Amino acid sequence: MPIAPSDSDLCEIRRRAGRLDEAAAHGRRAVTLDPGDAAGWYNLGVALYDRLEVAASIACERRALRLRPDWPGPHFELAEGLLLSGQWEEGWREYEWRWRLPGVPPPVPPAILKRFGSAIPRPWDGSPLPDGTLLLIADQGFGDTIQFARYLPRAAALCPRVIVACSLDMLPVIRALPGGHRAFTAWDAAPPFDAYAALSSLPGLFGTTLDSVPQPVPHLRAEPERVERWTDRLDGLLPRGHRRVGLVWAGRPTHGNDRNRSLTLARLAPLFALEKTALVSLQKGPAQAEAARYYGAAPLVGLGPELESFADTMAVLAQLDHVVCVDTAVAHLAGAMGRPTAVLLPYAPDWRWLLGRGGTPWYPTVTLHRQPAPGRWDEAIRGAVAAVAGSNFRASGRPSRR
Repeated sequence: MPIAPSDSDLCEIRRRAGRLDEAAAHGRRAVTLDPGDAAGWYNLGVALYDRLEVAASIACERRALRLRPDWPGPHFELAEGLLLSGQWEEGWREYEWRWRLPGVPPPVPPAILKRFGSAIPRPWDGSPLPDGTLLLIADQGFGDTIQFARYLPRAAALCPRVIVACSLDMLPVIRALPGGHRAFTAWDAAPPFDAYAALSSLPGLFGTTLDSVPQPVPHLRAEPERVERWTDRLDGLLPRGHRRVGLVWAGRPTHGNDRNRSLTLARLAPLFALEKTALVSLQKGPAQAEAARYYGAAPLVGLGPELESFADTMAVLAQLDHVVCVDTAVAHLAGAMGRPTAVLLPYAPDWRWLLGRGGTPWYPTVTLHRQPAPGRWDEAIRGAVAAVAGSNFRASGRPSRR
């Protein structure tokens, strides 16, 4: 006979199904029945985070850690709650526990470090390294790499020889940054280095606060030759005198929070009625097929199949007057290029977007449009439409070149 799941298990099961009230009820019952069960406090804390009861979530994770101090899961969830609520000093410290989560590889493969024999490179602590080589690793997703690449100039000021390990997809982004940083995409091509750090650890190493996020942006610029090619392409596709608005409505389906952060093109219908507006789909992946079924007053061009790399995406973004997107890499890319961007956020957003703000210290040209309750996109979409309608655009439809 199968064993019935515990209240702690049901808390997580219901949370994953989006049934947050039931999840919280099971979680509270679990910790009432067994207040010494760290897993019960941990699961309840995760459910409360999704309900945006952030202070209560933080309290639950602290309770779990009093019971199991070395458990990485509650440390990481505590980090997310602290960072989301703007408590960054402690949040960055807790964020480093992510390296101990199950399945998370170390920043540098052990086989690479073994090459150095007894002179093993050390984790970088942020101190000057004037005569050495510093390796910075793009360790997380595309959006994280774009967000934290802004720290490269600060690292280079402390260590003139900086090299970057990144994915092939991110190589155009790293090359677009000022400074001409050396980069490689395969560990077999790694040159010698003396110290290393993950890009996502740099905010903590530099003691970043809400008032000290590195500026200015834009720090990314598209390749001029590629911009020229896409200028001709877009001028041939889009009507002159129209506002050009880029769209991305879905993220990567395998993302752990994709069910909450993504929507369908049809949900963006209020944008379709904007006058003198042309829509440009930058959507990639399975959701790009929705562009072929589009029906609306505003003309829409689906560029997804033609965007071969982020270099192409940057070149298109340089031609747009506004971008409307969900929380994906394009939000970071457009923000880093200084493009006016409206980002649609789920009720419980990723920590980097903070709480209750209409803007973000990471990207001054980005406006944030939040769900008022789980699954309710209408208000957020109306806010994004208002941001687009109220923005200026060139009558020719071609933004000035940078």
